[in-house]
Amino acid sequence: MDVKYQRRLAAEILDCGTERVWIDDTMLDEVVEAITREEVKKLINSDIIKKKPKEGNSRGRHRHDKAQRSKGRRKGYGKRKGTKNARESKKESWKKRIRSMRKELRYMRDNDIIERSVYRKFYNKAKGGTFEDKSDMIVHMKMEGILDEDYEPSGGD
Repeated sequence: MDVKYQRRLAAEILDCGTERVWIDDTMLDEVVEAITREEVKKLINSDIIKKKPKEGNSRGRHRHDKAQRSKGRRKGYGKRKGTKNARESKKESWKKRIRSMRKELRYMRDNDIIERSVYRKFYNKAKGGTFEDKSDMIVHMKMEGILDEDYEPSGGD
């Protein structure tokens, strides 16, 4: 049986698309007989015709991919659009490195692990770019005999 007309009327009344109109298969005879808006409204009120819920896009795949990226996956060359500098500027990476080194030096000075003169010497070396990162700075200090071999850096970056 053809219920295109009734489906269109119901879509107008329910304010949705024709694809979202659900018609009860067992009551098709009644639906075919309904040719006026009032009759279709009665069928809607008696739940013979209903409006299906909206279907959205699933976020499941996106959440999974995001979790994978947080683990460092799916970040290869094929996924990158900008240059290395565009993804994280040289200045930002410098700020991260120098701040962690300075924080470590401050911690050592304040806890009497190193003297003020040593603090100033290594502060200036860090500023000059002598060390790649905090761990490299600590290795240098151990090699010069300023720190014990069993020294562990402070917890914070």
